[in-house]
Amino acid sequence: MPLVEITMIEGRPPERVRALIHEVHEAVRRSLEAPPESIRVVVREVPPTHWAAGDVTIAERRAASGAASADGGGEGAGG
Repeated sequence: MPLVEITMIEGRPPERVRALIHEVHEAVRRSLEAPPESIRVVVREVPPTHWAAGDVTIAERRAASGAASADGGGEGAGG
């Protein structure tokens, strides 16, 4: 039974998450020729305050990017 786990920052509309599940399911079905009922897809949505890279959370990166944009200088850190 194939199991695909996806972890991403929360905030996308439910229909986009559903579309992602469908596309991943279809990719696994086609590539592994797995029976559709055996495929599992799990999506975990993490708050931006709970996801960090280089000891900076996504929320902090977004805040810094917004401050830089408001000041008219610098590029955003992305996320």
